[in-house]
Amino acid sequence: MKEILKNKKIVVTGADGFIGSHLVESLVKKGCKITALSMYNSFNTWGWLDRIERRVLDKINVVSGDVRDRRCVEQICRNSDYIFHLASLIAIPHSYDSPYSYLETNVLGTLNILEYCRQHSVKRLIHTSTSEVYGEYKNIPISELTPQIAKSPYSATKIAADQLAYSYYKTYGIPLSIVRPFNTYGPRQSNRAIIPTIITQIASNKKNINLGSLYPTRDFTYISDTVNGFIKIAEETETIGEIINIGSGHEISIEDLVKTIKKIMKSDIEVKEDKRRIRPKDGEVNRLRADNKKAKKISGWEPVYKGSRGLEKGLKETVEWFTNLDNLKAYKSSLYNK
Repeated sequence: MKEILKNKKIVVTGADGFIGSHLVESLVKKGCKITALSMYNSFNTWGWLDRIERRVLDKINVVSGDVRDRRCVEQICRNSDYIFHLASLIAIPHSYDSPYSYLETNVLGTLNILEYCRQHSVKRLIHTSTSEVYGEYKNIPISELTPQIAKSPYSATKIAADQLAYSYYKTYGIPLSIVRPFNTYGPRQSNRAIIPTIITQIASNKKNINLGSLYPTRDFTYISDTVNGFIKIAEETETIGEIINIGSGHEISIEDLVKTIKKIMKSDIEVKEDKRRIRPKDGEVNRLRADNKKAKKISGWEPVYKGSRGLEKGLKETVEWFTNLDNLKAYKSSLYNK
């Protein structure tokens, strides 16, 4: 078992989010010294960090701030060894309404992190990308060499952030890796994502499930696999300067996903099309499936939750978490959350 990250001073931006909170938990278990950046709010809440075990939370230095603020970035990153940069606005439909917010957070926020790394001796920067940057591409599975085509303001800002990160590696030699997760799912995921949307509507005894398009396919990757990918990539020097897909390599349509979840939850609920949830026709990404060979080759990572059986196992664990009443009440299943 590698102990490369043990006792290292690690900053995680976006630590209050879905993937970030799970990553923080795993890093604490590895004996890392964690500073977790949570988006500032006047309610003094720390997002999903408020839900992790107290014994784990007590080992974390949680700081409320904003990656858009350069002074904040300077303060939280001071004397850090590793930075995992996950802070981002990610809801695609909301990016249609608030593109400036996405530009400021996803691009300017990333630039602030890169500028800090340029001026200080950070051992590693792990920058988070997204499979949405691939847009529409007919060659499946999708490798890291696939051209990037923006089909939403969100994906455009993530492409810009990726290019900035790569340019700082090439220009200034910043030791960074770009991790490109496909559709991660699991406990704590936002209700704006498809799997929580389906589960919470069924669990709330709705008459119908309100969904958008059912024909697109996605590569759903369980949260523990995604987090393990981040960590393995950070532990390997071969991954410096590389863009690396983290995906299960299994593809399923939204329609078949609904059927699988209904079977797990023993529900016969009907699906109703909600036009508000449908992306613009030319803005929809029809297919996503990761070519994950590179991740295995240079970091040794591969998914534990593989194929249809792995997906079903992950969905069962996700359903179990969401149907716990203490967790379910944190979600507003009756409201469409962009």
